[in-house]
Formats: sequence, structure tokens, C-alpha cells
Amino acid sequence: MDFNQPAGANLFDNATVLGKSTPRIDGPLKTAGMAPYAYERHDAVANQAYGYIVGSAIAKGRIASMDVAAARRAPGVVAVVAAPDVAPVGKGQGNVAPLFGGRDIAHYHQAIAVVVAETFEQARAAAALIRTDYERASGAFDLARVAPSADGNEQDDGAGDGGDPQSQQTPKLIGDFAGAFAAAPVKVDATYTTPDESHAMMEPHATIAAWDGDRLTLWTSNQMIAWSKRSMAKILDMPEANIRLDSPYIGGGFGSKLFVRADAVCAALAAKQARRPVKIALQRPLIANNTAHRHATIQRIRLGAGRDGKITAIGHECWSGNLDGQSGEDGTAQTPVLYAGANRLIASRVAHLDLPEGNAMRAPGEAVGHLALEVAMDELAEAAGMDPIALRLANEPTGEVPGSPGKRYSDRNLSRCLTHGAERFGWSRRNATPAANRDGRWLVGMGVAAGYRGAPTQKSAARVRLQADGSLVVKTDMTDIGTGSYTIIAQTAAETMGVPLDRVSVRLGDSAFPAAAGSGGQWGAASSTAGVYAACVALRQKIGERLGFAADGATFAGGRISAGDRSWALTDAGTQVAEDGITFGKFQQDYDIGTYAAHFAEVAVDAFTGVTRIRRMLAVCDAGRILNPMSARSQVIGAMVMAAGGALMEELAVDTRFGFFVNHDLAGYEVPVHLDIPQQEVVFLDTADAVATPLKAKGVGELGICGPGAAIANAIYNATGIRVREYPLTLDKYLDRLPQIA
Repeated sequence: MDFNQPAGANLFDNATVLGKSTPRIDGPLKTAGMAPYAYERHDAVANQAYGYIVGSAIAKGRIASMDVAAARRAPGVVAVVAAPDVAPVGKGQGNVAPLFGGRDIAHYHQAIAVVVAETFEQARAAAALIRTDYERASGAFDLARVAPSADGNEQDDGAGDGGDPQSQQTPKLIGDFAGAFAAAPVKVDATYTTPDESHAMMEPHATIAAWDGDRLTLWTSNQMIAWSKRSMAKILDMPEANIRLDSPYIGGGFGSKLFVRADAVCAALAAKQARRPVKIALQRPLIANNTAHRHATIQRIRLGAGRDGKITAIGHECWSGNLDGQSGEDGTAQTPVLYAGANRLIASRVAHLDLPEGNAMRAPGEAVGHLALEVAMDELAEAAGMDPIALRLANEPTGEVPGSPGKRYSDRNLSRCLTHGAERFGWSRRNATPAANRDGRWLVGMGVAAGYRGAPTQKSAARVRLQADGSLVVKTDMTDIGTGSYTIIAQTAAETMGVPLDRVSVRLGDSAFPAAAGSGGQWGAASSTAGVYAACVALRQKIGERLGFAADGATFAGGRISAGDRSWALTDAGTQVAEDGITFGKFQQDYDIGTYAAHFAEVAVDAFTGVTRIRRMLAVCDAGRILNPMSARSQVIGAMVMAAGGALMEELAVDTRFGFFVNHDLAGYEVPVHLDIPQQEVVFLDTADAVATPLKAKGVGELGICGPGAAIANAIYNATGIRVREYPLTLDKYLDRLPQIA
């Protein structure tokens, strides 16, 4: 099915299954401990051995020698695969760091050996016997030192080269930014920093690999099946047709499992050498340095406005770093879209760093970009003497997208989000004077931030089978990373084919199924359901051909079909199978298709200790038709929790001497717990975006992390009168500046 024009009126406008809050159909399996996650696929293949990965003890250099003799002699050991004995494997899609093989070391905890044994404990014990000598090389481990233009002292007009060694996105200039900023009577010029962050998902990266001749099967934990099948073929230099991936249940990923990682590669290599299936789960202390993380950023925001608060100049520059010096964290992603302003400067620069690979983490770019832009907007509101919501409303774009002349918004309801949220949250009770509201020992404040996350779509396909008993089976390699894919896909099929939800079964995550969009980039839900809809339409056509009616004008409902004055039971069609997918047309390139939110937070800061407690949070979201309000709410509140973590506590601490993340486990890397998040509320406007998909739906899973952190930061300022621009906002950064205790 080609989606070549905005959707018109269709069956989803009067849906009875889709769009209704529905418990997740995979929930009982998960709560009963019966969902088969990758490492637990004990029955997938017989005679599984255990693999244990050894990580490099240096951040940059070369392996001089490796002695594995004692490991090979250890009890239970089946095989040892040493990187110096293996030619470096290729890189797959999205890989920045080398995965395995050779003597060169690019980052700390790079996989350098795999020990295979009869038990996990034997493999771990033998791995400790490996002795490796290195030739250490010096490296660049401090973003602040390799991003010399990020100090905020120079008035960059976009013409400079950004310093060396840096890769620079060509600055995008619209109008006369330098002149407009210089002439503006109200200005903000501030620099904000965000740290490296870990995905910290519950399930580690895990794979069981088995060879059958020259055919490889991987039972793995991966968000993007089709991408990763192609990548494994490239990495191992083998035909794609000889590889199968199976990933029906995933215990979280947040982007860390978008691409092939060392667990899959090492399991495949080890299984070949051991001549038997091998299972590997990355040990938790290895994940932060071996896989990927969110890049740290340094962001400079310059806003110029008239005394009426209307922005005349907006500049956003972002610096980040990575092993390749090219792929970074673009904190400017939302800035061309959110606010009006005729004169603009947008630039993103990436420095070479020898830290572990930086890569996609939930809402890459926007998640951290809002932490800078939306705090700067609050600072501008204060400088202009305006309410922060009034300032944002005053800068609502009209017509074209300000940073992309010629583009239109497919649908945008940010003003509604802000005004509705303000009323619901009780914004009128906010004291605009910082540090003026006390509740006993607590300094209390409110904050607001706007949110934007793009809503892209990807080609997606499915196969739908009508069984003789009238039930449906849907197969697609789409994944469910805890997002509710199983349920919304079942709802889509049930709605389109006119059967009850309990008559639909869904199978996901197997590369033998039609290729779907996968889970990432906030495109999964909208794309995969559109692909299932396309397959169901094809099935309706086949049923029409079988029974002799025109499917386009027929009604499928209640397990029956009606066309004109004739009707049939769905079972009259017998067994039928159809496969199709959705392809999104070029017409979408004329639009910015995005999701919007207004985020509100109330915090209390202990006047004695500086401890911050979140009291309540609200998100009002504009994200197209909501396919399942229950699971969508779950997605948003989960993202709000992550945003709170990014604002208040999450940070991978870098040892800039030796080039690694020190707190590389869940004991040292702090994330929010229940006590940190007392009350969250989510409201959906439930608009319908006809440009997005035939279902008029958009993704929502990443919108919830875009803005809440800034709302918390603004609330802390409102509570204390202290502006901290270095995330996370830990109390050591403001304790000595708290208002005097009366």
C-alpha cells in the first residue's frame, strides 16, 4: 500500500477497538515470568554452553600479548576466542566502535576475548585467568578540552571552522542573526552542559547463537530485526539469507539495542569455534563502556527579543564528541521547529573523543536539547518581565516552519497543550518571585517547558492469516521493547477485520516474518500499525475475491461481512493469507510531522539540606490519534521518569585520566526510584494527523522525555532563585547559595 496523500475519512474515525484503553495482551506472560527473553530461551536449541566476554583494561592502544593457556586448561572450558587471533570483523549499521578482533583498542571494555564453558561460573572463573599486556596510547577523554569554541566567549556567526579536531555541521543561517542579536533589547546568552548517560535498561544485551552448517540463528534482544540481520551479514561477511534473528520479547532498550552489539557477534564467533550453541549476556559492569551511551553535550543558547517578548534572534550551538568525530548528539534538533524568530543560527559540532561509543538513546538530540533551550526560554521570560507561558505563546509560529522555510506543520497544537496544562496544573497559583514560596522547611516552586519530538515513519509490512474458525494470526518482525506493540497491532487487525480482540494472535520479532519498521526513533507504533492495516486491507481484498464482493465498499464487523444487501460470516471465506506493507510517499517531505507537549513540574527543595523532591508532574500531549491510551500513558510517564533522572541524578562519571566511565553499574549509576516520583498525570489531546499515517496516528514514546527535565530545572529556580546550568542538578552545585534560613 502506498500512502501518497493525507488520509481521508476511514474506519478508524469511528473505531470500537483501536483507540480504547486496553491492557497489554502480553502482560500475563510477563507478570507470570513466562515471556521468553533472549538469555532464557533454554528450549530454543539443545546443548547450550555459556560465554563470558573479557573487556579491555585500557581505553586506547594495542594488545602487546595475551596469554590464554591457563584459561583453556580451566575446568569446564570448551573454547577460548582471543581477539589477537581473529581478524577484525566488519561494522554493521550504526556501529561506531569496533566489535571484535585484532590487536587495536579503540575504547575501554572493548571485547578482547570470549571464554566458553559448561557453566556461567566456569566461564567467568576462566576469564579471570587470561593475562593481557597492553601498549597504552594517549587519548582525548574530556569534551570540554576538545571543544574549544564551546566556552561561549566568542560571537560565532557560523563562519568559523569550529576548532580542531572537530567535525562541524554546516551552520544553518537564516536572516541576519548577528545583527538581530546585537540589536535586541532583551537578551539571553548562556551555556548549558549535559553529561554522558547510560540506557540502564533492565535486560542486559543477550544472545544465544547456533550454527547449522553455514546457517546462523541468533535468539537475541534487538530492537531492529531487519537492520540487524543485514548488519550481521556484513559483520561476519556471510549471506544475509543464511541468518535468522528471533527477538519476541525485549526487556527494554531505549536505543541501546538498535544496532548489533558485541554479545551477538561474540556469541556467533564463539559458537562456531566451540561447535555448539553459545549463550552470552553482557555482565552489567561491562554494558556502559562496551556498548553505547548518550553523548555529553555543551550547548550555547543565544536569544534576542523585543520588549514584548517576541524573539528576533535565536542561536543554538551544540558540541558533543565520539570515536569517529562525526556522529554526535544534536541538541539543536527541536530548535528550528518550536518557536518563531526571523533570524537564526543553528550549528552542531562533533569532536573526536576516545571514550566508548556514543549513540542513540531515547529521543537522541531533543532529550538534552530541551534541557538547554527550554531553560533559556525561562531566562528570557524573566529578562522580559513576562510569564513563561505567555512568552511561549507569543512566539507561536504561524504558517511555515521557522527553521525550514517552505515546510508546513502537518498538525500542531502546542498552544492548546500550554493553556490546557496551565489550567489543569493550577499555574495561576505560581508565585513569579523566585524563592518566595515556602512550606515549612521546603522551598516550593513550579516550572514549565514545551516539548517537541519528530514523528517519522518507516516502511513496514506484515502477514495476516484468516483461520478457518474466523480467528486471525498476525506475523511481522516488529519488536515490542515494553512499549505495547503486541496490543496495538492486535487492535489494528481486530478493527480492520471486524473481529473481537481476543480472536487475534500476534507473533513478533522473527526475521522470517515480513520486515517491519522496528522499535526506535518514535516511529514504531505509527509505522507498524499502518503496515498491519495494509496487510489487512489486502486480506479483505482476497476475501472479497473469494466470496464475490467489492472489498472497498464492504463492512467488516462482529465477525461478519456486509456488502450492499448481502452478508457473510467471516468463516465463509475459509483460510486466507495476505501480505502487504505500507510505503510512505514523498508528499510528507512538504511537512514537519511532529509531536508536542506542555510539561509542568512542582518541586520542593529542602532549605537546610538542598535535597530536591518532585511533588507532581503533568504532561499534556499532542501526538495524533492515540492507539491505546493505557499503554501510551505508560510510555509517557516512563519517559517523564527518565527525564527526571536526567535532570536530577543521572551521569556517567568520566575518568579523564584513563578514559572510562567509572560508575559503570546500577549501584553507582543512579536512576529514579518510586520515592522520587510521587505523582504523574498525562493528558492526550487525541488529535488526528491525516498526514502522518492512514490511522492518523503518531508515535508518543519519546515525546515524554522532551521537556520535563527543563520544567524541573525551572521549578528549582522558581523555588530557590538559583539557576544551575550544569546537569544533573545535584545539590552540591547550589547548596552554598540557598536562601538564608530565617
